[in-house]
Amino acid sequence: MPESRVILGDPTTMNDHALARRLADSAGEVLLDLRAEDPSADPAALRAEGDRRSQAHLADQLSRHRPGDAVLSEEAKDDGMRVGASRVWIIDPLDGTREFGEGRADWAVHVALWEDGDLVAGAVARPAMGSTLATDAPPVPRADRGERIRLAVSRTRPPAFVTRLAEKLDAELVPMGSAGVKATAVLDGTVDAYVHAGGQFEWDSAAPVAVARAAGLHTSRIDGSPLVYNRTDPSLPDLVICHPDLADAILTAIRELTLEGDPA
Repeated sequence: MPESRVILGDPTTMNDHALARRLADSAGEVLLDLRAEDPSADPAALRAEGDRRSQAHLADQLSRHRPGDAVLSEEAKDDGMRVGASRVWIIDPLDGTREFGEGRADWAVHVALWEDGDLVAGAVARPAMGSTLATDAPPVPRADRGERIRLAVSRTRPPAFVTRLAEKLDAELVPMGSAGVKATAVLDGTVDAYVHAGGQFEWDSAAPVAVARAAGLHTSRIDGSPLVYNRTDPSLPDLVICHPDLADAILTAIRELTLEGDPA
């Protein structure tokens, strides 16, 4: 199956927000088709081929639609030229490869655009869940909160720091898959916040943060400082995404843990 069989339309009539959505959706179709080819495929081989096909598709479409823009991707070599560019697409062709290979639904495709110092557009496709959240139509965050704060956490590698944060906040931990799914779960109302301090890169959070900001959620590092993208070193190890009315309580609890000598 050709990786770029999906035709996205006339780039001269598609703005960056719409393009981000179409890129994420079409890459999601490529990945769903791959999984359907052989439901009994070896998970490791499926993960590797998923990364490869989605990367090839997105690279091809960006070269056609935005040939003058730079790209930072988890699945491509970073030559550093993007640092001096004014427009950079930050992509994760398959966020949650473990979940994808296991046949689960909690994986995603991330597409974000950074321009002149900040994120300006983004989309998080959740193909197996049948939904995409994007800045072309920012979602309205649901706030169906109970008595306890719900924190999204990795289902396989929950950071000890977040477990201790939950204890301090008397919060409930809700395990789930990829970073994009955890971040967008705040928008869905499945959780109230996503706090991560276990190490990530710009492609893990750029698209979710772009969508969360467009929807009016709080986004920051765990020390409350801004999330900054397109830096020379793409490591961006921690973040907080939550409803604005919870930000003070969560950041205060993190500061208290830090003062108590708990490493984030």
